[in-house]
Amino acid sequence: TAGMAAASEELTLTEPDDWHHHLRDGPVLPFTSAMAAQQFKRAIIMPNLKPPVVTTEQAMAYRERILSTLPPDTAFQPLMTLYMTDQTSPEEIRRAKESGIVFALKLYPAGATTNSDNGVTDLNYIHPALEAMEEVDLPLLVHGEVTDPKVDIFDREAVFVEKCLKLLVARYPKLRFVMEHITTKQGVDFVKSAPPNVAGTITAHHLLFNRNALLVGGIKPHMYCLPILKAEEHRLALLEAATSGSPKFFLGTDSAPHPSAGKHCESGCAGVFTAHAAIQLYAEAFASVGFLENLEAFCSFNGPDFYGLPRNTGKITLRQQDMSVPRHYPFGDDVLVPLRAGSTVPWSVVAPSGDGGSGK
Repeated sequence: TAGMAAASEELTLTEPDDWHHHLRDGPVLPFTSAMAAQQFKRAIIMPNLKPPVVTTEQAMAYRERILSTLPPDTAFQPLMTLYMTDQTSPEEIRRAKESGIVFALKLYPAGATTNSDNGVTDLNYIHPALEAMEEVDLPLLVHGEVTDPKVDIFDREAVFVEKCLKLLVARYPKLRFVMEHITTKQGVDFVKSAPPNVAGTITAHHLLFNRNALLVGGIKPHMYCLPILKAEEHRLALLEAATSGSPKFFLGTDSAPHPSAGKHCESGCAGVFTAHAAIQLYAEAFASVGFLENLEAFCSFNGPDFYGLPRNTGKITLRQQDMSVPRHYPFGDDVLVPLRAGSTVPWSVVAPSGDGGSGK
């Protein structure tokens, strides 16, 4: 269990994992991989590259590129995913499972978010692939938003739950579903009431911020993400779910790096970068409602339990002392602006993992 020494305001946790992380590719990969490896033992790596990672072969090559940027003795494990398209075949699903390095498929409705134009245009096209996933037991990770232009952007998650997700979960009772980066009360309520094969990830920024952080006192491009920040009632529902101790919710940062020029322009990119201080930000959120005792389950237990993987055995220690966040990090030939840039986070990591073991 998480140990807390009141005198020194310290908290020791089993090493955490991130079940939703964007590393990108190319010249920025050494930076993004190092940031992820500094915070997490394992991370589910998103496949929305240009072009997307749609085959097992591409996933294996991407995994090698990630590992090649890290020290040879790194304990970090990138857990790969495939990007589902209208053409994803049952044969590819079987190859992915047999590879031992692909842990899930990611469903992006076409056009829903960054680099999702190759996504699924009609759920009817993917039933053969979903049947194969159910058969071989590969989870489906869902970006839960409709892309119908008539639906208000703040309602797209709630409409997706009603029109799509409920039908999919009913049709595939043995398929494991993760509703990624839940942002609404409707998303929380659906995951809570769904069978045990349905879980949800929650980001640190959706726990800490509502849409005022994006829109009040000037547009804040570095707070723009998809799914978009919602009203306070939704943030409170997310916070209650994450801190409740329920095994259905776990950590997924959706840390999404973009060069500053891609955020400050006429059509700015969606994504908040939190990999520099992810665990510290989650600690802040849990502390805000007095539930630090449930942080370890959310960060370190619920995810591996749902994926059927061993829990980590190493430890990290957090202390309630300010961590300074730089104004920006070098990022390719530009810079990247992290969450809380030029400010502080009230928690710091003071001790890394113990034995670094994965439990395997």
